[in-house]
This record gives sequence, C-alpha cells and structure tokens, in this order.
Amino acid sequence: MYNRRSLLLHLHASPHMTRGLLRKILKFDSSLASIMKLSPSDITSIFHIPMPRAISLAEHLRSIAYKNDNLMKEYATVTIFDEEYPEIYKTIPDPPLVLYAAGDISLLKKVPALSVVGTRKPSVNAYSCMESLLTPLITAGFTIVSGLAVGIDRFAHEIALRYHGTTIGILGSGFHHIYPKANISLFQQMLQKNLVITEYHPDTRPQKFHFPERNRLISGLTDATLVIEAKARSGSLITVEQALEQGKEVFAVPGSILNPNSEGCHQIIQEGAKLVRNTQDILRNWPEY
Repeated sequence: MYNRRSLLLHLHASPHMTRGLLRKILKFDSSLASIMKLSPSDITSIFHIPMPRAISLAEHLRSIAYKNDNLMKEYATVTIFDEEYPEIYKTIPDPPLVLYAAGDISLLKKVPALSVVGTRKPSVNAYSCMESLLTPLITAGFTIVSGLAVGIDRFAHEIALRYHGTTIGILGSGFHHIYPKANISLFQQMLQKNLVITEYHPDTRPQKFHFPERNRLISGLTDATLVIEAKARSGSLITVEQALEQGKEVFAVPGSILNPNSEGCHQIIQEGAKLVRNTQDILRNWPEY
C-alpha cells in the first residue's frame, strides 16, 4: 500500500524517532514493510526502547497524519532511496537518511564544492581574507557550503551570492524555526537560486546538540573543508574532526599569534591540515583547475 520512501518519511517525522533507532529499523527490515504491523510490545522487544516510547511510536505509525507525510508542499524531500540523493553522502559514516530542501536541489550533486567554516565572531580582516580566497573559486564554478550561522558562515554565503556563484546552507533546525533569526533574510535570499537543506523536520526547534550533528553534513557534502578563523575549542574544530573521519581534506588559514581566533587554525595546521596562503593552495586539491 505504501512504498518504502513514504514509510521512511513517515518514520523520520515521528517526534519519538532518532537517527540511531531509524537505522536499527532499516537494519531489521530494509523494505520497512513489516514495521506497520509491529505492536508496541514487538517494538520494545526488537529495538530495546521503553514501552511508553514504543506505544507513542506505534500510534504515530498508524496515525492519519501518515497520509499527509508525503509531505509539505512548500519543501522538497530527498531520501537516501532517491536518485537526487548525493552519492558523496553515502561515503560518510553517518549519512542523513532524509533531507528537507528549499531551493535548487540539483546543487546537491554540483561539483566541485568546498565547505567553509569558522568562528561566529570573526576579526575585522576576516571578510577581506575570505573574499580574496573564495572569489576565484566561485568564479571557477565552486559551490560554497556552510552552516548559515553568523560570522564566517554568513560571510561565505554572502560572498557566493555577491559574485553570482552557488551556495548551500545546512541548518541545525527545521525550516519553521530558522536559527539564528538574524539570518532569516539571508535564508530567504538563498532560496531564489541556491539551496538550503536540513535533516530536521520543519517543525523541529534548534537544540544545542543539533549543531555538532549538522556539522558532519557540512564536511560530508564536499571533498574538502576550509577553516578561516577558529578558536582552539570550537564547533569548527568539531567539523574538522568529522571531515578527517570522513576522509576529507582540511585547509586552514593561519593568522596572528595575538588573535585567539587563529589558535584553532594553528593547532590543526600543526596536526596536518594544509596551510592556505592563497587560492592556489586550495586549487592544488583539484588539479583540473
């Protein structure tokens, strides 16, 4: 009656679902055909979750809302079963099973692409540094991927838009709860010719743990990640760790030893990240350019 794509979307939309549980369900039955027949007792026994959660999940599975999960007319959905799903995500350890998308989903497969991350409180020189490094890449056809946060992320998207390039923003919340709110206008601007994606259902409010989760999708969508400015302990370095786990290249821009935002970059350069002095240092990763 229902195909596995629509079943996956319905399961993913459950407020009682986690990525880990959804992976267990797919491992139990990759077709998802049997999940609708399971009782709460079955769910508890098979997937080792508490009975109250199992009851809620079973109720969601059988709810009339299922018929509406095909889904929001205002957003596209891309599942791991779809042709539109980027193959590069299938190479990372924890690929997203469902993506909600607004904008041009063809950009999910556009190459080459570069992830750009950094501090939310950049120095006064950060924008000019990024403009110098990124503009030649953008005009050469690179897609710029970042997290639609304030600071370096915002600069990366704005530079791509300014020079008529392509850019993808990856949210740590659902589309109905854009965070930070200061970037709502940038989000709306990006929808016109570019792309914003999230693995969170549109009704999902931002939670602190979402952003480290989201970071793996920023690094995972490209072959390399560029760190502009980052403190020694920062979300940017979490992205670097995930990029390395994914087997991706990492670039870092050095800075003044007096600037705390350079500490993270200097640290990862010491650990093996490629030092970036100019755009050519990045382009060497793509010999065809």
